[in-house]
Amino acid sequence: MKNRTEVSEFILKGITDTPELQVPLLIIFTIIYLIILVGNLGIVVIISWDSRLHTPMYFFLSNLSLVDFGYSSAVTPKVMAGFLTGGKVISYNGCAAQMFFFSSFVTTEIYLLAVMAYDRHTAVCRPLHYTTIMTSSVCTYLTIIAHVSGFFNSAIVTGQTFSLSFCGSNVIHHFFCDIPPLLALSCSDVYINEVILFILGGFTATFGLLFICISYSFIFAAILKIQSTEGRQKAFSTCASHLSVVSIFYGTVIFMYLQPNSNHSMDTDKMTSIFYTMIIPMLNPLVYTMRNKEIHVAFRKVLWGKRLHKA
Repeated sequence: MKNRTEVSEFILKGITDTPELQVPLLIIFTIIYLIILVGNLGIVVIISWDSRLHTPMYFFLSNLSLVDFGYSSAVTPKVMAGFLTGGKVISYNGCAAQMFFFSSFVTTEIYLLAVMAYDRHTAVCRPLHYTTIMTSSVCTYLTIIAHVSGFFNSAIVTGQTFSLSFCGSNVIHHFFCDIPPLLALSCSDVYINEVILFILGGFTATFGLLFICISYSFIFAAILKIQSTEGRQKAFSTCASHLSVVSIFYGTVIFMYLQPNSNHSMDTDKMTSIFYTMIIPMLNPLVYTMRNKEIHVAFRKVLWGKRLHKA
């Protein structure tokens, strides 16, 4: 702790050092961030506006959209500012804040995806008791637990990381303050940090994925018992969007963290990080709204409502 303030700021290497790519990447990431902003916050507004969407599934979806917007906003604006101004310096406290919020929102998303799997399990496997099980208070409690778990997980990891000494190079070989590149910069013994990171991260990811897999094993078993083809399709359609989001999210995490260390490269890690910090938050609203007729109807009502109001 004595040497912790020897480094007062960090320098982010960024995505690329090629000057010719700065403007094109700025344009691309600006478009992506605008889609993230409009898509995720638009879902929240539509769900809040239409009383017919005040159900557990859409309540969890609105929270997921806020979380997607949150962890992308912890990273993307700083990347865009770096392209625009060329400034790659981030303060010590700014780096800690970025890590905390990003880690907190990502962890919350893992638990929210598990909660949404439980919601779909209840809807398909216990439809007659769905309204008595998934009450508004239960949904609120589950969401609070997801957010609190993300907060404490992030607080522990961020606190442990920034209790280290950074007395050498302050150049982070990444485009945001992620945990692995910061541990690589420290001149302290990081063994305890790696153990804590492995335990917390491993437990969170494994618990979330295992819970989702168990929930969907019961869901698929229940769907197979449905006699009519139309009934099966209707039951599966209630889970398809969530299952797609889970596959994209965990597929990226597995690719990032479960490949052999010899296969890791900084460029590959950067590309994968771009995918889960920017592309996934952009895709999630599209996945949930593409074939969702209720969202489409509510969106049209919002548009027509505004036109009628202006008229």
